Amino acid sequence: MLDRYLAALADYAVGKGLIEKEDRTWAVNSLLQVLNLQEYQEPEEALDLPLEDILGYLTDFAVKRGLIEGDITSRDLLDTKLMGVLTPRPSWVIDRFQRLAAQDKRAATDWYYAFSQDTDYIRRYRIVKDVKWVAPTEYGDLDITINLSKPEKDPKAIAAAKLAPQSGYPKCQLCRENEGYAGRMNHPARGNHRIIPITIDSSPWFLQYSPYVYYNEHCIVFNSRHTPMKIDRAAFRKLLDFVVQFPHYFVGSNADLPIVGGSILSHDHFQGGRYTFAMEKAPVEASVTFPGFEDVEAGLVKWPMSVIRLRCADDGRLVDLAEKILAAWRGYTDESAFVFAETDGEPHNTITPIARKRDGKYELDLVLRNNITTAEHPLGVYHPHAELHHIKKENIGLIEVMGLAVLPARLKGELAKLGEVLVSGGDPAADEALAKHAPWAAELREKYTFTAETVEGILRDEVGRVFAKVLEHAGVFKRDEAGRAAFLRFTASVR
Repeated sequence: MLDRYLAALADYAVGKGLIEKEDRTWAVNSLLQVLNLQEYQEPEEALDLPLEDILGYLTDFAVKRGLIEGDITSRDLLDTKLMGVLTPRPSWVIDRFQRLAAQDKRAATDWYYAFSQDTDYIRRYRIVKDVKWVAPTEYGDLDITINLSKPEKDPKAIAAAKLAPQSGYPKCQLCRENEGYAGRMNHPARGNHRIIPITIDSSPWFLQYSPYVYYNEHCIVFNSRHTPMKIDRAAFRKLLDFVVQFPHYFVGSNADLPIVGGSILSHDHFQGGRYTFAMEKAPVEASVTFPGFEDVEAGLVKWPMSVIRLRCADDGRLVDLAEKILAAWRGYTDESAFVFAETDGEPHNTITPIARKRDGKYELDLVLRNNITTAEHPLGVYHPHAELHHIKKENIGLIEVMGLAVLPARLKGELAKLGEVLVSGGDPAADEALAKHAPWAAELREKYTFTAETVEGILRDEVGRVFAKVLEHAGVFKRDEAGRAAFLRFTASVR
């Protein structure tokens, strides 16, 4: 039976164009080596199974033989090693991409995205487990995702990771040295990972896709050097250079300060893709003019966070104006609006920028950020406040800023359980896992009558409203008359 699965994996690789028919015997022998086997008999009948089932059988075999432990991390290390021997070398991947890109950039990214899934670097069968829906709000339809595709380590794997020798190679999970890396208990395997070199603002960078794909063609653009995130003129130039080269993609950067930045501040990188977020659809609700840049359309966006949208056919003009706005914001203080450029020498103001090309013009959305903390809000004044932590406590990074909530896996079970309690008339506070939702549930009971047929839809819509509040909390200038006046005071200060 084992031979049939080995043959099926080799046949899969041939069918997906990862190897040629002439490579098949070599591929089978390479798989035998990974599994520490010396014998093989070509099966008379081929198996036609999903990749997940093939790899699952082979990793089960390895567990039974004592080759690996049975935890998810050990299985991932092994099945990535199996796929790694079937994944073409980087030079072949780069050549294929560049040949396609010379004719059609979209065709090149289409191929590379499909390739990244075919190699199992992007695990399709895990991505489909994510729970996704769209929630209507006053800011448009927000995307809500409960992330289930990133596997949670079991206690045994966590203990093994803690005992594993610490290593400085690769320096982080974005470094180019991850390409082909076998991985270890505390660092993911990347034997089937391939990256594409690109040049932006005359600097060597790389393009890859996120293995977790929070939205369509979720790509990562990262510096060839392990250097910290920095929002400056060069960052704006790089973002727009990328859009010039790949106009069918948007690209944005997390901010460069803790709390308002992303999860990896140590390595300069952007995120992009082919997806239209709610923020992009949001209209400009108040036009503004910046002296000397009358040729640039500018305005405040109808969005829960504080967004200035710049638009011009000349991308260079956007870079010049964005640099001015950033410089003004870095040093801007307005005590009446609780905006402080720094306290005790610690800087607070930065920007989350997003670039795109739309209707023949370049756009740059500049989202004003501030990471000040207080005794009342120790995680951040412009961060989800404590009353929202039952849904979202984590930092609000680029993806959330644009209108896509990435919510913790715990919510899948908690929301289902809460729905049952709301329908039955039970007390959420009596359940340890649901107690944090009890105040929210009490509010909902005043608004709705719950039935088994309606409870899921109501909870999903209400989670969307909570996420809209999360973004409002992250907004520096509030969406009231005083907040609008404060926002306009800032734009008027840009000279």
